[in-house]
Amino acid sequence: MTRPGRPDERTPPVTPHRSTRAAVFSAGSWGTAVAKILADAGTSVTVHARRDEIADAINTTHRNPGYFPDIELPIHLTATTDPAAALDGADFLVLSLPAQSLRANLAEWAPHIGPDTVIVSLMKGIEQGSHLRASQIITEVTGVDAGRVAVLSGPNLAREIMDGQPAAATVACVDEGAAHRFQKACHTGYFRPYTSTDVTGCELGGAVKNVIALAVGIASGMGLGHNAQAMLITRGLAETTRLGIAMGADPLTFSGLAGMGDLVATCSSPLSRNRTFGTHLGTGLSVQEATAATRQTTEGVKSAEAILALARAHDVEMPITQVVSALLNEKVTLGEAAAALMQRPPKSER
Repeated sequence: MTRPGRPDERTPPVTPHRSTRAAVFSAGSWGTAVAKILADAGTSVTVHARRDEIADAINTTHRNPGYFPDIELPIHLTATTDPAAALDGADFLVLSLPAQSLRANLAEWAPHIGPDTVIVSLMKGIEQGSHLRASQIITEVTGVDAGRVAVLSGPNLAREIMDGQPAAATVACVDEGAAHRFQKACHTGYFRPYTSTDVTGCELGGAVKNVIALAVGIASGMGLGHNAQAMLITRGLAETTRLGIAMGADPLTFSGLAGMGDLVATCSSPLSRNRTFGTHLGTGLSVQEATAATRQTTEGVKSAEAILALARAHDVEMPITQVVSALLNEKVTLGEAAAALMQRPPKSER
């Protein structure tokens, strides 16, 4: 049996193509996973870490002790705490950080971004206050053209990818050429990227599925059955699609990897932070207690109210999102939340 996370017959080591460089900001779980994918695909990768000890560990032990201490990283993957050094000559800037802290951090890093660097967002949240998607924040803060901003989204649980298990995702960019370039930069024997031009749909699919996963987790924690969870997933996809269409997205996106694929993985897996957080709530923990128990960023908690505001602005009904938002703000109890969904007037499914 091969050791998880190390090259084997299925994923042979690749000599990095020095002509393609990627800077990954930062060294959290998903950032580390995507950095590994890029390095395994032959892209030269530098990870920007906030802490010296993390950067030093990646450079000397080839491991990220903060998230995956048991997984050996590719030897040619390096790390630094200097944003300018990480971005020097980078063809791609890959951003993996909480959506709510994107604006402030990107403003600090923007002066170091090259004139041709493609910025790739891994974020799956909506900014509070502005209600902007990550790609919109990126263009607003950096001033780059939308054709230089891409999104990577799909059913990608970081732990499974670090173990080299098969996965796929969508690379979306309005510039198809940029999407194809990043597709090539991250295509490995275990990670299969597809391309799309529907940035809006991919981002909404990634953001709303976190809220639906909270609802599924709540149902699980309350002891409700698989029927209830399947109902939430299916109707959650319906309300995501409604919002997407109202915002100009391609409805077919929501039946693909960035839509249904990501939704199923996030709602079904115990590795999902949002489902786990919801399960804590469903067992009776408060939001503060669930936050402490989950210990990692849970984008759905921060984005639920912003997504609901988007729905209201576009006159779209999103009952699951509305109930989850009310529950997170302690405006309803668990019992009232369940009743609110089941007591809605019956209507045609379509």
